[in-house]
Amino acid sequence: MIEKENKVLIQTEGLEKIFSLKGGAKLHAVDGIDLKILKGETLGVVGESGCGKSTLGRSILRLIEPTGGKIFYDGKDITKIKGGEMRELRRNIQIIFQDPYASIDPRKSVIEAIAEYMIIQKTYKSKKEIFNRAAELMDLVGLAIRYANLYPHELDGGRRQRIGIARALSLNPNFIVCDEPVSALDVSIQAQILNLLMDLQDALGLTYMFVTHDLSVVKHISDNIMVMYLGKCVEHTSSDELFENPLHPYTKALLSAIPKLDLDARSKQIKLIQGEVSSPINVKPGCRFAKRCEHCEGRCLEENPPYREATPGHFVACFKVAEGGKILY
Repeated sequence: MIEKENKVLIQTEGLEKIFSLKGGAKLHAVDGIDLKILKGETLGVVGESGCGKSTLGRSILRLIEPTGGKIFYDGKDITKIKGGEMRELRRNIQIIFQDPYASIDPRKSVIEAIAEYMIIQKTYKSKKEIFNRAAELMDLVGLAIRYANLYPHELDGGRRQRIGIARALSLNPNFIVCDEPVSALDVSIQAQILNLLMDLQDALGLTYMFVTHDLSVVKHISDNIMVMYLGKCVEHTSSDELFENPLHPYTKALLSAIPKLDLDARSKQIKLIQGEVSSPINVKPGCRFAKRCEHCEGRCLEENPPYREATPGHFVACFKVAEGGKILY
């Protein structure tokens, strides 16, 4: 097991991704995100569908070009690098997609799919070496060698996702964005894939950004958790702290919706989020969550709440949370 380092591997400053729509409208998918991920750690990014989680991950990897802010990898600004320099960086930063079937060429066999990135990057002198490495990766992720010449449609979802993981590992990256990697899988298979990801992290010293809408999953795998709402980070702290002491009303509502195996909890009502979702198009000043927040007051609709450290290591964007983490609602 490789111990975690107290060194920042990934950092963003004011990262933005704004999509231009017809008629000059602007969709704010990612809006001013500041984050740091230490080497060997997992940052979980949670929120409802459409909040900007996947766009954030892909912007950090430069699969989608950001429209503002900066991205740093191991202290180096990678926001504008291009060509051969970007190609070299691709070896170090990878992604595991939500739908492995859609991200794998159906015309390639399992071993060809795993070897694909190594062939593109010319990591070995001969194809024999590449395919030998692909066979090693199959073993590493728990895929029997008998599946090597099968095609993706002949395998179940769990095995297809193992292909995606092996392919992401093929270039020996340091950082991997896991974009909803278990959301399309059965619960029993989810546990197998999560355990595999954690075992690989321990063995190889990997750093993850784990994107999901499932808080019970993110608690299982993450060191720190960032909660997003309509492109904004509303809360960010350690996994244990978030579940024990959530501060933002949106985070509290998400946590209350997690199913509990507790007979006493059956009598308690789930905290439903009422109101209309604000539009991320041509956004106006004010808290993005204000229209759905039962504690909303006048300034919440007119001013952007400051994103600040309420208690050591616990950041929140809410007018109703005072210094020291005191909740004013």
